[in-house]
This record gives sequence, structure tokens and C-alpha cells, in this order.
Amino acid sequence: MVSMADKADILRRLENNEFSEAQCKKILKTPPNDPHYPECNQAKACYARYNEFFRCEKFMGHGSIKCFWLKQEFKSRCPSEWIERWDEQRAGGVFPGPL
Repeated sequence: MVSMADKADILRRLENNEFSEAQCKKILKTPPNDPHYPECNQAKACYARYNEFFRCEKFMGHGSIKCFWLKQEFKSRCPSEWIERWDEQRAGGVFPGPL
């Protein structure tokens, strides 16, 4: 288990862009179940993390390392077919989310 001090140090280093993307992949593993979504169906968490990632990139800039963990979250929770369909909808300007 990672201590709160270690988590705070990792977040500080992420904010200061002190990690490469490869290092982030080692740090950020598949997330555990989110207690906000205790049911087995993770569709709500998937959709929320997808929207949060693109909102983060909108404000922090495309490719921001600060948003990388959100990308890991939605990619581990969402079926690839959903992601592809949502990406097509975003590109076409018809995505129903709050982006």
C-alpha cells in the first residue's frame, strides 16, 4: 500500500512534469474499483473518466502529463468499442457528453 506522503510526492512530481510517460505507466496501474460507483457495472465511471480526461486536456493542453492518469482510468474501464464510437462522435461534433 502506498502511503499518503508517497502519493503526495508522486502528485507533486506529476504536476511538475518530473516523470516521463513510460515512468507514469509504471506508477499508474489499472485502477481499483471506485467507491463512488460500487455496483459491478462500471459504465458510469467509464463515461465520467472519459469526459474528465478531455476536459483536463482542454484546460491543461493536449498531451499534458497531468491528465495521463485519467486516460489510464478510462482506458482500463471502458470497452474499446465505446471509446472508438465516442472519439468518432467527438470528431463529428455530435458527442452527447459535457465536453
